[in-house]
Amino acid sequence: MLAGETTKRAELDPDGLVVRLQARGVEQLRGEDAIWAVFDGSDLRKPHAEQMEHLQRVKRLDRQGTVPGYPTLNVLGIGRQRRGLLYHKLYSSAAPGFQSEPAEVRAAIRSVGGALAPLGAEVTAIYDSGFDDQAVWGETWAAGLHLLCRLKHRDRLVRPAPARPLCHLEELAPRLKALARVQAEMVVRKEGQNRPKLQPTTATVSAAPVIVPYRWRPAPGTDEEARERACWLVEVRLARVKAEPWWLITDRPVETAAQATEVFRMYCRRWAIEDAFKLAKQCLGWEDVQVLGYDAVRLLVALGWVAAGFLFELGVTLEWPEVVPLRRLGGGEDRPDRPPGKQVLTRGLRRLFDLLATEAILADEVRRHGALPPRIAALLGRADPA
Repeated sequence: MLAGETTKRAELDPDGLVVRLQARGVEQLRGEDAIWAVFDGSDLRKPHAEQMEHLQRVKRLDRQGTVPGYPTLNVLGIGRQRRGLLYHKLYSSAAPGFQSEPAEVRAAIRSVGGALAPLGAEVTAIYDSGFDDQAVWGETWAAGLHLLCRLKHRDRLVRPAPARPLCHLEELAPRLKALARVQAEMVVRKEGQNRPKLQPTTATVSAAPVIVPYRWRPAPGTDEEARERACWLVEVRLARVKAEPWWLITDRPVETAAQATEVFRMYCRRWAIEDAFKLAKQCLGWEDVQVLGYDAVRLLVALGWVAAGFLFELGVTLEWPEVVPLRRLGGGEDRPDRPPGKQVLTRGLRRLFDLLATEAILADEVRRHGALPPRIAALLGRADPA
């Protein structure tokens, strides 16, 4: 596994792990009549890395400038009772076979739509503003999913009603009708406060109908078709918060206070899940490794999702063979009444990170000098018998 030569025999490879995680996630959600599929594009930042394979530039955490790293695409399915991981992919524009970021997003949508279709549930894809793209929306609808997306482009062309002339989306603001006032606890910075904090907030949710033109390609290599879909523009205005109101687009009906409230809570859940992604990345040390091959990075992040799947009850249990060595590496005890927690699995992952980083450095020393220094080779049991 360390040299990337034994993954087939061990059946331990990132794609295989993700397939198993998706299958388990789907099984977790079986029986749910409504599923929210939260899409998150989270970057793995390696600001000090120089030798990691296929690095590309990703945005800094503060969004100012870029650093070396890898983008990832993750989808978490949320039902009324359970959650499950539906998709994960770490990729790089510098890796062989890479097509484009939009192609990665399309592949994720198709994978999630195909995996959930047999369940017969109503599925809504929830996106942040990074997915504000008509091609993404068209792919979502083609996969049989409903859409809820935060808008970034308020100047896009839409129709206020069927057969009406096109206009800019922002011109529909006067048509927004207040439908609900919702009380919620959110991390916001209110007027007169120095920093954001978790506190009670009142949101006014308004909506207006809109017709969204989009282009759809029935199959790869075929011509695009111009289509339109009836949607709703939803505005969420937070009381005493100076930030710009949220603008959301959805094809779910938003005609009543109950429907408006549900759309608000759906997008709030997207925020909560984004925080969960950040917590998993930080707690499990995904960004700590600096010297690894590309496939090893993908494998370790997939193993990180196995650990996260266990911690966040995404269907991964101690029955999974990958969890047992992570627990042992972390010093956890083999006790059914005391399952491993974050600290144990984090230590296990970090020890595995250290092992792979060490192997990569030692392999580089052998490539540069032909062999390891004799005493180090003897210490590692790798001395030449001759």
